[in-house]
Amino acid sequence: MTRFRLLAACALALFLPTATLANPALEAVVADHLDQIEQPSRRTVAPLVADIAATGPEGLTMLQAWAGRNLGLTPDGRLLIMKGADATDAVTGQPVPDADPKMLRPNSGVRGVIESALVAGLLNDPDVSRRSAALDTLARSGTAEQLEALRGALADPDPVLAARKARLERLLTIQHDSDSDARVAAIQDMAGDISLDVRAALNPLLATRRVVSTDDPQGNVARELEAGSDALPREAALALLVQEGVLQPRLTSADQRAALAANIQNGAVGGVPLQDLSDPVARDRAYEALETAGAVPPAATEAEVQTALDSHRFFELYAEADPAVTDAAQAAQLRAQVKLGAMRGLDLGLDALSLASIYFLAAIGLAITFGVMRVINMAHGEFIMLGAYTGYTVQTLIADRTLSLVVALPLAFAVTFGAGVVLYRLVIRHLAHRPLETLLATFGVSIALQQLAKNIFGTQARPLTAPAWLEGSITFNDVVSISSIRVAIFVLALLFLGLFLFIMKRTRLGLEVRAVTQNPGMAASMGINPDRIAMMTFGLGSGIAGIAGVAIGLFAQVTSELGQGYIVQSFMTVVVGGVGNIWGTLAGATLIGGLSKVIESLNPANTLAAQTFMILFIIIFIQFRPRGIIPQRGRAAEA
Repeated sequence: MTRFRLLAACALALFLPTATLANPALEAVVADHLDQIEQPSRRTVAPLVADIAATGPEGLTMLQAWAGRNLGLTPDGRLLIMKGADATDAVTGQPVPDADPKMLRPNSGVRGVIESALVAGLLNDPDVSRRSAALDTLARSGTAEQLEALRGALADPDPVLAARKARLERLLTIQHDSDSDARVAAIQDMAGDISLDVRAALNPLLATRRVVSTDDPQGNVARELEAGSDALPREAALALLVQEGVLQPRLTSADQRAALAANIQNGAVGGVPLQDLSDPVARDRAYEALETAGAVPPAATEAEVQTALDSHRFFELYAEADPAVTDAAQAAQLRAQVKLGAMRGLDLGLDALSLASIYFLAAIGLAITFGVMRVINMAHGEFIMLGAYTGYTVQTLIADRTLSLVVALPLAFAVTFGAGVVLYRLVIRHLAHRPLETLLATFGVSIALQQLAKNIFGTQARPLTAPAWLEGSITFNDVVSISSIRVAIFVLALLFLGLFLFIMKRTRLGLEVRAVTQNPGMAASMGINPDRIAMMTFGLGSGIAGIAGVAIGLFAQVTSELGQGYIVQSFMTVVVGGVGNIWGTLAGATLIGGLSKVIESLNPANTLAAQTFMILFIIIFIQFRPRGIIPQRGRAAEA
């Protein structure tokens, strides 16, 4: 019988829900303060909330429900956590069927106390994700009470969270600490930091408001303003005087005339004869008399306006009352501005380098063609367009974006290489040494290729989507970042530069191309076929344009007019750098890309103006260096 009773007691302990086995500390706090939970006060609830939070996870869960207005009270005094129609006992954690409690609705002040306690509890939670979420909450809306809780939880086993806690403690100290020296020290620790959260903490300290005073005002004065200056125009000063109740709304000439005309009695207005009203002083005297009699609304005459301006001073006061804090904030902000300017310059440089790599990739084929053949190929932009459409076609057939890109690059080279060879055999070779006819012929081919692309692909822009590993950007800080696609294009441009130099310096084809470029007649006498070399060179330049088209299509819309957006820049790059010189092309792309970005940064809303200034620069530049930055030398330059 004794063994049976022992087994029964164990079964009851295992299967019957009891409040004492759930959380005795929470049960005791709730029992002692149930009335205060039902009707809390912002001024007295803080100790109760702290006691509930100290009971462990169950207490924190109850506080979350209370702050979220999901805590209910039954007539028999049980607290229930409501989730929709489901109810759970806040103390035991057991489900309660068919519950219909009275929902507790704490006001915003009580909820603020509860949320502060929740954050304090979660800062030491064993779960890393909960500690991280608590820091996110503090970063959004930290308070002075939460600052103290954060300082008590700075030690963290996770080094990343420990660093976040230390940084957030400095930011909240700047915003909420009552000790001026501590705030100044925190500001000095963060001086020069250009992150958005630091700037968001410093900016409110340096916010100002304008005040009017007849003497030195009370408060932290930022500066004194002079009425009528650029900092405080006269109308703004008058509006401030009216706002402060120092001056009545200003009386305009039109309103004054209308009021005087409406109050003419026996040949006078306010005791002033009509013949005297041509004098502004007399008009003011008449209006003041009417104002005294209550015949017109009060208004400030010009004389009163001037008197008010002369007798009052205007100041800007900091919202922060402590001068030591604002001085430290100004010094920190100045350092941040200097660093921010440097970072913006670096970001502009990265953008310029990215744009230069695109121009170089688009112009390198044109430079090769013109350097060997002296042919101005107006269809070069359409070879870029053909390469982009080749990439789009491959991507429609191969779903894997990375694989499609791997296939598209050599295929685009092959397609545009073949198109270049065909164009040379059918058109270019028959117009040798006739540059005007060649220009017109390739311009016609350009129009024909555009129309062919419209007939095949339509006029709608086609997507050429980058692989997932090329999406997004490489971010260094809140200011400096560059898209992954542009980094890839920069690497591709370097690869082609290396490939071109290898071909020209280390292969038989490069030797023959250099020979034909220097002296076609002598090269022919040595057994080199200049026509074959010209054809291969034209095909190579066209093929590189096709690869450039795939790269450009990854971030630009693929349309039949894609190449037209780069043909002008390609020609400018070749001309400025030095015709037929790969290093000149690189220098020209760098100069044009950098200058374009600088001009755009000065007037970012008007890209057309940037292009116009760029063309003017090119015109002026070639007046002083008609052969480009790095001109050809020797016989090639004389050809």
